[in-house]
Amino acid sequence: MQNMLKEFKEFISRGSVLDLAVGFIMGVAFSAVITSFVNDVIMAIVGAIVGKPSFNDLTLELGDGVIYYGKFLTTVINFVIIALVMFLVIKAFNSMREKEEKEPELTEKDVLVEIRDLIQQQRQG
Repeated sequence: MQNMLKEFKEFISRGSVLDLAVGFIMGVAFSAVITSFVNDVIMAIVGAIVGKPSFNDLTLELGDGVIYYGKFLTTVINFVIIALVMFLVIKAFNSMREKEEKEPELTEKDVLVEIRDLIQQQRQG
């Protein structure tokens, strides 16, 4: 039992578990932001264009049953908008990261100047 507690403590102490927890919490918080953006901004624009920000009231009666296809339509639209926003955010983030990581390319002249400077430093030192 003590060995298992020790292994569990080591497992929890690893950075990957902490990273996962932070990522999950950030994901939940970001999800709230995206959901608010979709519901409060995008769907308001859809409502201005179509006349209703939600299609939840659209139904189809079939015998004694009611098919709530409007709720499904609203959910699909929300999903597509959220997926698009996530795609754009991730694309922008990756673009920023690529610019930061990209080192300036050295030309042949730059390399030769660097070698010359190193040789001069060695001679002086």
